[in-house]
Amino acid sequence: MPVDTPAASSVGLVRTFLAAMEARDLERAGALLGADFIMVFPGSGVMHRLEELVVWAAERYRFVHKRIAAVEACDRGEFIAVFCHGELDGEWLDGSPFAGVRFIDRFEVRHGRIVRQQVWNDLALARP
Repeated sequence: MPVDTPAASSVGLVRTFLAAMEARDLERAGALLGADFIMVFPGSGVMHRLEELVVWAAERYRFVHKRIAAVEACDRGEFIAVFCHGELDGEWLDGSPFAGVRFIDRFEVRHGRIVRQQVWNDLALARP
C-alpha cells in the first residue's frame, strides 16, 4: 500500500494543478497556489497571476496539451521540488498542429501550496 508522504501529496497537487490549467479552470488552479506564487516560462519574464499566463500564451498558441512521461518529487527540507516532464501537443495561432515538443516543469511546494513554477520547453524550435 502506498504511503502518503509530503512528496507524494506534492506530486498529486501538481497533477491537479496541471489538469486544472489545461481545462482553463483558473479558479481551481489558483486555489492551489501560495500567496507569493511566481512562474517563469521561456521568454515570459516573471508572472504572479494565472491570468497573466493566459494573456501571454494567447499570443503564442491556441492550446497546449501535456503528455506527461513522469512526475518526480524531491524533499528539499524547506520545500518539496516536483519535476514534471514529457511532450507538448497543441495548435499554433494559424491552426496548424504541433506535437512531440519536449518540456520540463519544476515546481516548489511549501505548506501544501505551489509557490513557484519554472518551465523549459522547445516550443521556440518547433514554431513555424
